Amino acid sequence: MTDSSKPTPHILVVRFSAIGDILLTTPLLRALRARYPAAWITALTKEQYLPLLSHNPHVNEVIGIGSGESFRQVAERLRRAGYTHRLDLHGSLRSLALRRLVPGRWTTYSKRRLARALLIATKRDFYCADVPVAERYFEAAAQLDVRPDGASPEFFLSPEAPSDASSWLMRTGAGARSLVAIAPGAAHATKRWPVGHWIELTRRLTSSEASVVVLGGSEDVTIAKAIVAGAGPRVFTAAGQLTLQQTGALLQRASALVCGDTGVMHMATAVGTPVVALFGPTVRQLGFFPYRARRATVVERDLGCRPCTAQGSSRCPLGHHRCMREIVPAAVTATLAEMLA
Repeated sequence: MTDSSKPTPHILVVRFSAIGDILLTTPLLRALRARYPAAWITALTKEQYLPLLSHNPHVNEVIGIGSGESFRQVAERLRRAGYTHRLDLHGSLRSLALRRLVPGRWTTYSKRRLARALLIATKRDFYCADVPVAERYFEAAAQLDVRPDGASPEFFLSPEAPSDASSWLMRTGAGARSLVAIAPGAAHATKRWPVGHWIELTRRLTSSEASVVVLGGSEDVTIAKAIVAGAGPRVFTAAGQLTLQQTGALLQRASALVCGDTGVMHMATAVGTPVVALFGPTVRQLGFFPYRARRATVVERDLGCRPCTAQGSSRCPLGHHRCMREIVPAAVTATLAEMLA
């Protein structure tokens, strides 16, 4: 059978969450579209993350799982679609449950769980090769003959998002100056830089006439308010005020983002904004450094206790949190200045 006589692929790509993980699927989505221009490609994610893929031209359809929707309801819809290829990029008990409800051949990728566990427990690297998560996802598409193209993730914005972001900047008074974005939040406490460090950084940035916007979700409002209260003029909080699309558009306007190991970092990379990323409990081998960023620098401390976890935790296992505390604001400011010079 020749390639021209094969049926057009009907591809389902599953990744439920979260911001960074979903954006890291976009190099694979782009490669699938390039290899199969006529394919029907469906992405399945949680409803709250739909805006990350809703305007992606490489995807025909994005299905969102609502908060009150059962997997059985979703599975019924997927069964009717008749996919020729089903790619599980989540690799969890939840995605396994979905696979059992939707018969057919599924493919997935290796999370390198043993190498990850040994790295955390022994601090010895058993990964053998440095493969970012965005490229590990391609393992699930091995039968589709696609390869990474060497480009960064993509976050496509709606026509309204840039004007919405501009309106917000003008309303708050942040739009007239050079703009630096910061994202102090993280799902786990050990990934967060101390609030006092953020305050000192913002003071240094505003002393050079820049404005600073604090980004984050509703869960980051308290941290953002503390930074604004301690930082002085020209520091504004957008935490909990912007949609994902508007956040992407604001990042696109910014000269740079300073952040931790968090989804906003991948969002900035995906819209082409330079990134200074502060890594503490997590390390490069885990696969989540800024992927193929046009300009990105990771700031980290060489400590024997790293990594202590794969995703961060509620407190430092040793009680000192040196990995983040010892990243000093002066060094971050210098790194940012060098990047933008």
